[in-house]
Amino acid sequence: MKKTSLFSGIIYLLLGVLFIFFAVQNVNDEGGWGFFSYLLVVLATFDLGSGIRIVWYHFQPKNEQTKK
Repeated sequence: MKKTSLFSGIIYLLLGVLFIFFAVQNVNDEGGWGFFSYLLVVLATFDLGSGIRIVWYHFQPKNEQTKK
């Protein structure tokens, strides 16, 4: 199976959603924001940002080379 940028972007988006879920669960279990909760939110932010950027680049039109 060929690894495409769309597949990679979707994986990053899913990981970001998973980290958000874990962060919410951690805040609810501890009753507040701890170091691990902040760490999970930072990881989710990076993954969601990377996933959106990769998917966006996948759907950008390819520039055709101009004939010389």
